[in-house]
Parts: sequence; structure tokens; C-alpha cells
Amino acid sequence: MHDDRAGLDVPACDRRYLAFDIGGTKIASGVVSLPPADSLATPLVEDVTEIPTLADRGGDDVRERLVEFAARRLEQCVEAGVDIAGVGIGSAGVVDSGTGVILSATDLMPGWAGQHIAAAVGEATGLPVHMVGDVGAHGLGEATYGAGREYPTMLSVGVGTGIGGAYVDHGRLITGAHGVAGHVGHMPHGLGAGMRCSCGTTCGHIEPVASGTGIADLFESRRPDDVPPATNAAEISRRAAAGEAYATEILSMSARALGECLAGMGSLIDPAVIVLSGSVVNAGEVWWKALREGFADGALPRVRTTPLLRGQLGGNAPLIGAAVGFVTAQ
Repeated sequence: MHDDRAGLDVPACDRRYLAFDIGGTKIASGVVSLPPADSLATPLVEDVTEIPTLADRGGDDVRERLVEFAARRLEQCVEAGVDIAGVGIGSAGVVDSGTGVILSATDLMPGWAGQHIAAAVGEATGLPVHMVGDVGAHGLGEATYGAGREYPTMLSVGVGTGIGGAYVDHGRLITGAHGVAGHVGHMPHGLGAGMRCSCGTTCGHIEPVASGTGIADLFESRRPDDVPPATNAAEISRRAAAGEAYATEILSMSARALGECLAGMGSLIDPAVIVLSGSVVNAGEVWWKALREGFADGALPRVRTTPLLRGQLGGNAPLIGAAVGFVTAQ
């Protein structure tokens, strides 16, 4: 496919960036080198390390621990003779990239909303800082150097504990008027009616029935007495692969519903490709088959040809994307 995106003007492995991925349970960091986006080279992610977020201690504590972590990481780079050009951050919550402030966050990170993260890290390191949302960072990574690199537009969908998403148009992250564009998990679907979403509603969102946690909750909510309980979505997918009828039914029902929601988003924003990442994409052929069927049945005829691909960058995607976000913002 012809790639008419604007490439990153970065000499291959010439400049290094300190990247951070701030999640509800851990803060990961790595030193990232970015080749030109129009090359076939792969970004180099080195010296990856992490600390626990300890989100239950509150947003101020997380901010201060992040600042200390960033200062320590920069000091280590200086000692190793590594010149850092800037800092890229991908953070949980809804982010204002222009100000570097967290606009809102779920109850998993109490007190995180309102934190001035970019300014705090910039003051601690003396380096320019740019921050995007964590799902946005993941999307930028896959769009620029992963499964979406050959396509001009991409919808990135992360299906793990929750469901996140981001839309990347010709290398630019589209965040929308309120910073929430691409939030696939909050697409409405009847299967989710009555199930509590992470945003608080019970009106029927896809996340509480199609995320990893949601699959397990859906399984338990409908489980017959003669079917043994399941610990998590991974166990359900294993039981489905082994031929268990109820596990297959629930996994297929969940994946099909997600496919139908992706069809709606596909018909709305018409991306050239949809890239799926996260733990649930490893659920096996039962899941993928139902997902594709739901998408095909729900999408407009011309949208049905949109490829549904598995992400390629794994856990490095948000670190790479955070660095990409920094470069494209300069």
C-alpha cells in the first residue's frame, strides 16, 4: 500500500529520547532511538526499567515519584554518556498535550486529574517535555513503526483490562474537542446494558463485556450452575480452545459485540486499518473469528475490506509512541 504520511525527520539512531509510560500499576521508562518513519528500520528501545505507580497513595505522590524517577533516569543516561534530546510521556487519563496537564482520570488513579506533569518533569530534568495519553502513545507507536506504518490512517484499539483507543491521521494523533477521541471502550452496545463501565455508567458500553475483565464478568453473570467458574479471560479462552461450549459461547458473544462496535467506528471515521493490541488479542481463533464476523456484519460494504491487524510492537509501543509524540510536537 502506498504510504503518503508525512515522515519523521529524525536521523536513524542519531537522537535519543527518554520515554515514560504511566499506568495504573507501573511507570515504565526506556531510552528510545527513532529511525526515519519512511524507512523499514525498527526503533531501538534500551534500558527499560519500571517502578510501581502506587496510585492509591494519591496523585501528588505519583507525581513526585515520577519526578524523582525521571531525574534518576536522566542522571543514569548522563553517566553512561547518552545524550537525551527530550522527554516523551504517555500517561493514563485524559491529557491536555498543549499544557501537559491531566484533565481527568478514573478512580484507579485518585487525585491524578489536575496534575501538571509535563511542567514538573521538565523542571526536574531541564529538558523539553511533551505528554500524550497512554492509548494515544500506543497508537502513535503502532501507526509510525508498527502494524499501521504502511497506512495513512489508523484506529488503534487496546483490549486488555479495559478497552482504549486512538485515531492517528497521517502521523497526527487526533484527540478531539474534549481529548477523548478514539475511546472505543465507551461505544454503546446492548450486550453491556446493566454492566458497570469504568466510566461509571450502566447504560451499555462495550468495555464491561469485551475487555479482559469484562469477558470474565460476562462469563460469571450468565454461568449455568453446572459450569465451573473461570478465574479470568485467559482461562476462558483456553477452555474455548479446548472445545467447552459455554466458554466458546461467551468468548464469541463478547468478541462479536466488539467487532460490531468497531464496524460502527469504521463507518464513522473510515480508517485505512484497525490495529488491535493488548492481552485479549491472544485469546485465540475463536475470538478473532467472532470479532471479524461482527465487524463484517456491522460495517458498511466498502468498510468491510478494512484490515483488522494484530499490533506488532508489544509492550514497547507506548514508549516508542511517547518519543514519536515528542518529536512531532517540536
